[in-house]
Amino acid sequence: MSHRCISTGSPFERDIGYSRAVVCDGWVFVAGTTGYDYATMTMPVSVEDQCRNALATISGALGDAGASLDDVVRVRYILPEGDDWPPCWPIVSLAFARARPAATMIRAGLQTPEMRIEIEVTARLR
Repeated sequence: MSHRCISTGSPFERDIGYSRAVVCDGWVFVAGTTGYDYATMTMPVSVEDQCRNALATISGALGDAGASLDDVVRVRYILPEGDDWPPCWPIVSLAFARARPAATMIRAGLQTPEMRIEIEVTARLR
């Protein structure tokens, strides 16, 4: 079984020792992704902006793997605060309008207090 690792160049990937995505046997597994703007290494305050940034990072990793958000079959949303989830609905609904993946929302603490959402996806290459 061979696999290909995809990196965004995030210092977290290097420091923690993981890949943004791994492509293996026709599948793309994208790691939990938070809302950092990796160009500036800043975290927006609003959960909506964090959600948009996370999806943009995920979309870029999927593109590097030869897939897109339309190929996502499974998504997990992790949020420390349940009240932050409904404001993200329009954003994720638009992002996954075509794929309509199986989804789960989990309430759990994230790595740092400013992180308000983390998104993990699995996609299938066409």
